[in-house]
Amino acid sequence: MLNYKHILREKGDVLNATHIKWLILLLPTVTIGLWEYVRHAFLLPYLSMEMGNILSPILVFIITIVFLLRLFSILEKMQEELKAEKVKQAAMMEREQLARELHDGIAQMLFLLSVKLNKFEKKNHTEKDADFQKIKQTLKHIHDDTRQAISNLKHPSSSSSLSWKETIHHYLRELELHHFLEVTFNWEIEEQALSTKEKVELFACIKEAVTNIIKHAQTDKVWIYAFETKNGWTCKIIDKGIGFQEERLETRKGYGLQILRDRAKDMNWLFSANRIDNQTVIEIVKENQ
Repeated sequence: MLNYKHILREKGDVLNATHIKWLILLLPTVTIGLWEYVRHAFLLPYLSMEMGNILSPILVFIITIVFLLRLFSILEKMQEELKAEKVKQAAMMEREQLARELHDGIAQMLFLLSVKLNKFEKKNHTEKDADFQKIKQTLKHIHDDTRQAISNLKHPSSSSSLSWKETIHHYLRELELHHFLEVTFNWEIEEQALSTKEKVELFACIKEAVTNIIKHAQTDKVWIYAFETKNGWTCKIIDKGIGFQEERLETRKGYGLQILRDRAKDMNWLFSANRIDNQTVIEIVKENQ
């Protein structure tokens, strides 16, 4: 749907820009015209022709410095804002298009698959089949994630105006509300200590780790700690879920852990995931060179 307020605002900016352009064009002409009129009508007995000719370009130069540069600055700012608005609108249209494609494609197919699984379950009496129920639960998680992705695309979070740390807080509060998850969050890394890419990748790692906990750990408590060290920083995500009792998480082949491991490797971070004192501890460490 087109944003008519945006269109009206855009037209208003064009009109203002037009006015400023005319001011830029007319101001030197009007200035020199007024100067020549005042000079010949009132100053001619007191000001020689030669001195008047010298003062004319000086006066135009002063007017240019005082007024025209300011007008140019306003015009450039308006053009930048208009360009940013156009980029934002284009991004929103792309998000809506992607959400529509997800809804009409993958989401519909997942729903149809869910209906067929339910029919298969009733027909073959697989209510007590653990593997079948696991497949059914996994499909439900995928369907829920897809619906959430569609919702996020259609209605981008207002947290973009928040700081990066507040964005994490906002995300964790949504987890607590929708998944009944109790999250203890202690963040001591200053925003200035992270680059923009590091913020994006670290947030993605936290989301992936918490998502894995929700899906597999069978727990309702998570601890997230982050602190700066002498050579960098450390981020830990801890839970007391079922974990893996007989093997180290380092050697476990799971998509979630592999995604985390690959992200950390791409950023030259150290990654570890272990079972310690009945706790699953995922640790991401950056060591400055």
